[in-house]
Order: sequence, then structure tokens, then C-alpha cells
Amino acid sequence: MSALKGTERNRESTIGLLSAISIGIGGMVGGGIFAVLGLSVQYAKGGTPLAFLFGGIIALITSYSYAKLSVRYPSEGGTVEFLNQAFGKGLFSGALNILLWLSYIVMLSLYASAFSSYGAVFLPEDGTNMWKHILVTAVVLLFTVLNISSSKLVGKSEEWIVLFKVIILFVFIGAGFWTIDWHSMEPAEWSNPFRMIAGAMIIFLAYEGFELIANTAGDVKNAARNLPRAYYAAVGFVILLYIAISMVTVGNLSFAAIAEAEDYALAMAAKPFLGAFGFTLIAIAAVLSTASAINATLYGAARVSYVIAKDGELPAFLERNVWRRPIQGLLITTGLTIVFANSFDLSSISTMGSAGFLILFAAVNGANLKLRLQTKSQYWIPLTGILLCCIALVVLLLHAWLEAPEQLWIVAVMVGLSFLIEWMFRKQRQP
Repeated sequence: MSALKGTERNRESTIGLLSAISIGIGGMVGGGIFAVLGLSVQYAKGGTPLAFLFGGIIALITSYSYAKLSVRYPSEGGTVEFLNQAFGKGLFSGALNILLWLSYIVMLSLYASAFSSYGAVFLPEDGTNMWKHILVTAVVLLFTVLNISSSKLVGKSEEWIVLFKVIILFVFIGAGFWTIDWHSMEPAEWSNPFRMIAGAMIIFLAYEGFELIANTAGDVKNAARNLPRAYYAAVGFVILLYIAISMVTVGNLSFAAIAEAEDYALAMAAKPFLGAFGFTLIAIAAVLSTASAINATLYGAARVSYVIAKDGELPAFLERNVWRRPIQGLLITTGLTIVFANSFDLSSISTMGSAGFLILFAAVNGANLKLRLQTKSQYWIPLTGILLCCIALVVLLLHAWLEAPEQLWIVAVMVGLSFLIEWMFRKQRQP
């Protein structure tokens, strides 16, 4: 999309600065923190707040590239548009765009897994694993039906759910800060630097949602000024929020207790200072939060498949709209999500998602570096982003190779499949 077209759209812009910031915050605090907090503590121990800081720094640097590219190339395609502008509509960009779609499916699997873990605490303890599988499948199917029939009903409640969960998290921080055992975060309680960085990277997908701002860039008022502010404010706020949440969790619950309650560690961390009421309150917030994240991400993933197909990088049937919705892409996304969420554990899902987005964010930083004259960017910032993403990816994969080699193969299959699908599709299209 040309800059001129983006300017013309801005004349009818409807999204202000605060709304754009809320989109970014809502995307990041969608469900990831509820799902991966316990996993991060297992790796980083008392250094968990630093782990969230490391991940946040990479996200903040990458948001610079997103801000510059969003202003120059405003499009509902977001990341897809940026990669196509920089690298053309070839095998490389096409494969990365498919990887983006698959990474959204992994995110959906993470949200569905977190929903089932928190939802299961309200059900009989007997048959917990069975309940989790039932809840995973049911919640994904429910929001698929809602997206097909009428997503407006759920969409109208999104802002209220975002506000509710942020308020609940502030209550959690405010109440728990006074009872923190600061000794639990002393350097002696930290994991070694390698495991801390690995802990930061395996939960990196908790920061992924800020890129949703890019999909609405064409509708943001005074985009040249407000888009960068929205990105930096959203990511900065979430970094501080995650650090505070991790401090309260580590400072109020033993590492052993956090490991035992891995899938619902945040709710368990509220018990020491808010009692059973706090546990229930966080669990309800987690269920609502992950449910709303599933709804929003299902729609977004279906739109991604539609945009990629429209650009000629996926079969044309995914471009067809039924009832003004990309139904085919939505149904394929739903099916793959149910398979992923029911087949892989939380650690494998987190590794897949974090690896996918580290690759994509490195590519977006690369796109901004290549287009720096058009986007008027400082070359060293996207270059730093590329280096940090690559280093983080190497640490994440090396850690998987050392502790869970099967996860390395899963990531390799996901990336390889992206290139294979794109290569086969392009070969099939050749006369």
C-alpha cells in the first residue's frame, strides 16, 4: 500500500492514541502472562523479573521498526505488508508470512491451553486431564462459531475485558507487593545466565501482541505522531507490568510451589496474601482473558490467511469471503489449533511460538534496515534488533537441544513446513 493511500485513509481515521495503546496492551496481556509465568520461574528462579526485562528490551527495540514501517506502509496486512515491501512477493517473504500464520495458531494453542488449565480448577479434580482436553476443544469451537455467526457481540466486550484484567492485575500487584520476600530475588537465587536468558526467550511470545497495532495503522489519527507513541507506550507499560507481576509471584510463593502449579501459577501466587478469594479472582480473570484472546486471535489469524492468499502466496480459496468473513481460513486455523493444543505440552507450545516470533521479528527488523531510507530510520536500531533476535533464538534452540531435543525438531518442522508449503504452491502455480 502506498504512502499516499495511507494518507487518504487517515482523513477518515477513527482510532486515537489511547485506543491504539489499548490495542497493543490488550494484545500482549491477552493470556500469555497467565500461561507462561510458571514456566519462566522454573527456568530463571529468582531472576524471573530480569528474564521479563530481557524479553521486553527485544520487544521494545523491535517496536521501533514496527513504528517506522507502520507510518510508511499503513496496511491491515501489518507484518505481511512490511515483509512484502522489503523482500518482494517471493519464496522468502511468502514462507515467512506462512510462518506468521502458523505462529498465530501456536499462540491460539497457548491461550486454549491456559484457558483449560485455569478452567479446570473449577471442576472436579478427578479426570483433570480429560477436562483440559474437553475445555481446549470446546472453547476453540465456541469462538469459531461466534466468529462465523457474529463476532460483534464478543468484539464489543473486548475493551471491557482488557480493562477488567488490567485492574485485577493491579490489585494483585498492589496487595502482593507488601508481602514480598525480597531474599527470593537475591542473586544467589538466580539461575545461571544461560538458563535465565532461555527463560526469557521461552516466554518471549508474551510480548508478541504489540504488532497488532500495525494492522490498524491506516485508521490511526495523526499516525506519524501517534503510532510511535502507541508502540513505545504499550510495550513500556507491559514491561513494567510483567516485571511487577513476576516480582510479586516469586516473592510470595516458593519455587517448588510455582513449579507444582505451573499452568496456573499466577492464581496460586495470589493465595498467600488474598487467600482463596484471590485465587478465584485471578482464575476468573485468566479464563476471561484467555477466552477474549482466543476470540481476537482467531479473527486475526483468519485475516492473515486471507491477506496472504490475496497476495498470491496461499491458495485462492483462502481469499474467498463467505458472509464477509474468511471462513475457509478460519476453519483450517481452528482445526490446526485443536490438534496443536491437544498434542503438545505448554513448554513445547511456548518454544514453538517464541521461536516463530523471534524469526519474524528479526525479519521485520531486517525489513526496516533495508527500507531505512524510505522509513527514515537510524540504521543501528534495527541492526541491534536483528542481532538480539538472532542471539535470543540461538539460546532458545540450544536450550531446547540440551534439555528437550524433541522441541528442536518441532520448531524445525514448523519453519521447514512454512518454506515447503510456499515452494510447493509456487511450483504448482507455474505454467
